[in-house]
Amino acid sequence: MDLGRVGLWTFQLDLQPMARAREAVAELEEMGYRTVWIPEAVGREPFANATSLLAATTRLNVATGIASIHARTAMTMQAGWKTVSEAYPDRFLLGLGVSHQPMVERVHGHSYDKPYSTMVQYLDTMDAVPYLAAPPTEPPRRVLAALGPRMLRLSAERALGAHPYFVPVEHTAAARAVLGEGPLLLPEQAVVLEGDPSRAREVARTFMATYLGLPNYTNNLRRLGWGDDDLAGPSDALVDAIVAWGDLDAVVARVQAHLDAGADHVCVQVLPRERGELPMAAWRELAAATAGL
Repeated sequence: MDLGRVGLWTFQLDLQPMARAREAVAELEEMGYRTVWIPEAVGREPFANATSLLAATTRLNVATGIASIHARTAMTMQAGWKTVSEAYPDRFLLGLGVSHQPMVERVHGHSYDKPYSTMVQYLDTMDAVPYLAAPPTEPPRRVLAALGPRMLRLSAERALGAHPYFVPVEHTAAARAVLGEGPLLLPEQAVVLEGDPSRAREVARTFMATYLGLPNYTNNLRRLGWGDDDLAGPSDALVDAIVAWGDLDAVVARVQAHLDAGADHVCVQVLPRERGELPMAAWRELAAATAGL
């Protein structure tokens, strides 16, 4: 499964009618992208979404970033994973994770206690339940959303590797040290194609506000040495570490920094200036600029 060195992570496709989203991914395939990452939270159901996008393309991979283990049983997750993998061999990557405490407890009505143990038990069940439909002709592939050392090690033991989200380059280096050689490391990197520092950081802070309210992300940043003052602002230094901004050269340099730190593939999330904007021009420029990485 060739993910390419640079993929796109986007919620913007969910905000379009499905017909437009399908047109867009066909254009992304023509631009040269190998992989598009789609989320699950308050948008489309990821297996149905992935199937529709895969049907609109011939080579593009679709990955989930991430399908929540609290949104479906392990048996249902396994069935969806194998169904899409059989229909589109070597083109679907299941990223799954424990999600976030507010979503798990307030929306799904589950307990967020002991997320690591919950993931281990979920994977055990997922791998043990029967699946009597036509099996995939190629092994189905999965990665885990992982930030801390225990979940990173689990991603190496029970999946192909890790998909960290909302992380600076220093996390990529630390994650590679935990994973060792071999397991995939696929970090997300948010970017703003804007040269004015004030405007770029304004867009970045709007994006970061939600994630800085989630303990798993703030705890991860604290492990990396970021303090309360950085998190409360957030400070310019933290904004610049989480969101790459500037011209294409600045964005490419950040992607290259992740690759140099041990990433196998970087999921670039272009932050739009307006909600619902489909940044096709920026995606096209980014494809050309990163083609040689």
